[in-house]
Amino acid sequence: MTKKFSCLLILLICCGSFYAKEDITINSIRFSKAEIVNSYTTRIPFKLIDHLIVIEAELLDKKGNFIIDTGSETLILNKVHFSVLYPHNKKNNETSGIISEIDTPYEKRIKEFVINDFKLSETNSDILDLSHIEKSKHMNLLGIIGFNILKEYEIFIDMHLNQITLSKVDVKGEKINKKVYLEKIVDSIDFTLKGHTILLQATINKQNVKFGLDSGAEFNQINKNSNKKILKSFFPKRRLLLSGAGSKKIEVLAGKLYRVKISKTIYFGPMYTILTNLSKMNNVYGTDLDGILGYEFFKQKRAIINYQKEKIYFIDYPKTGN
Repeated sequence: MTKKFSCLLILLICCGSFYAKEDITINSIRFSKAEIVNSYTTRIPFKLIDHLIVIEAELLDKKGNFIIDTGSETLILNKVHFSVLYPHNKKNNETSGIISEIDTPYEKRIKEFVINDFKLSETNSDILDLSHIEKSKHMNLLGIIGFNILKEYEIFIDMHLNQITLSKVDVKGEKINKKVYLEKIVDSIDFTLKGHTILLQATINKQNVKFGLDSGAEFNQINKNSNKKILKSFFPKRRLLLSGAGSKKIEVLAGKLYRVKISKTIYFGPMYTILTNLSKMNNVYGTDLDGILGYEFFKQKRAIINYQKEKIYFIDYPKTGN
């Protein structure tokens, strides 16, 4: 029997760029459980809903959840909860990628984006119908926080403590307040930022591959058109029916991917992965990706992302046992 799973897949990585025509003020977004470390740093606890990183927030007297998604270009608000739309706020330019098949996006201008008393930059937001995610995840979803919010911060995604640390950086990527982490950074890698997409060079079974890194991807993905030496490291277990963008469903092979390394010193244990066609996603990225690293990456690695420096830093998990 085919087992049904819900997956955001391409939805959370491919919001097109846009230009706001008119400012509509949203007074503030408050993350009620945030801990202010200093004037430039805050820690926000998160919960995992399936494999999505979700934080609690309040916006315009509405309390609900936001997904943290490094793969999304913009801040996205759920039209279900922010339904006051005007025709002149409809986006004129064609939205790229799969998202154009979901809904016609609208836009708002966020005048103030606040985590308690911790202010983030003024920004644009898309408005889309995210009801299919709400239903499949059984949660109240206000929106998705993406690249245009996160890019000005060093982001520590810590699956050990279930918290995200945002630390403001300058134009060179240096933290404005250096006293942020108690733990020691033990390793790092460089990445390439193409548009809003983090691209990682890696190897699978000693074959060079290119991954996109996306915290909104519930499943790692490997391109079924990859060469045979790469696919030898993928061991299928079952077929899954995935609900992706809108109501569309696709059947994929799911299994484990072995022998993944992103440097001489950084490698991964077996990762749950789906085998799928990445051609449409590659059109969105404008590159040839061999795969996507998502939840499984952050599950195995406590990672700090610095967009300005184009670097990812790593902190070890605490050692267990005697």
